[in-house]
Amino acid sequence: MADQLYLSYWLRGFTEKNMLRQFERLIRTFPFSLNPNAISTLRIDVIEYAEPPLLEVSFDGPPDPAEIIQAASQFQSADCAYLVGGFWDLWQRENDWQLSPAAVNLICFGPQFQNELTDHLRAEVGLDAHFLPQPEQPAAAGQVQSNIQSLLRLSHELDDILPVERRQLWTESGENFVDRLRETLGAPGG
Repeated sequence: MADQLYLSYWLRGFTEKNMLRQFERLIRTFPFSLNPNAISTLRIDVIEYAEPPLLEVSFDGPPDPAEIIQAASQFQSADCAYLVGGFWDLWQRENDWQLSPAAVNLICFGPQFQNELTDHLRAEVGLDAHFLPQPEQPAAAGQVQSNIQSLLRLSHELDDILPVERRQLWTESGENFVDRLRETLGAPGG
C-alpha cells in the first residue's frame, strides 16, 4: 500500500516575523511543473485543520511566489498554516511510464499552529511508490532513480538556502523513508 511521502524541515530562529520569508524560499526553490493546465492553490488555515480555512484561492499555472506571499502576508499570524498546492513532474506509470505532473503541497506552519510534528516547513511530495524500486517492474529502475534524484536535488537546494536545524524524510504511516528505501534495495543500514 502506497503512503504519502513528506520532507519536513525544522529551522533555526524560525519566528512569526520570518516564517513567510522562509516559506517564500521554499516556493521559489521548488521545481513546479510548467504544464499550463496545472492549477495551483493557496489555503490558509488557522489554529488547526479542523477549522474552516481563512482563505482559499486558485491560480492558473505554477504558483507565483510573490503573489502567494503577498496574499499570505494579509493573514500573517503565528497560529496559521499556509499551504500551496501545485504539481511537479515525476515519472509515473499508467499504461506506460511517462513524465507527468504529480500533486504536491508545500506548507509553512506558524509557530503556534497545532502541528503534530512541530516542523516548520513541509513538502508533501507524492506517493512513496514513485520513489521506491518495484521488483515486479525491473525496467522501471531508471524512472524511479530519476524521481529519487529530483527529491535529493530539492533537499540539497533547500539545505543550501534555509537555516536548517534538521530535516526528515518520512511517510504517512510514520515510517522512516530512507530505512524503507534501503530495505527495498537490500542495502545495509547505517
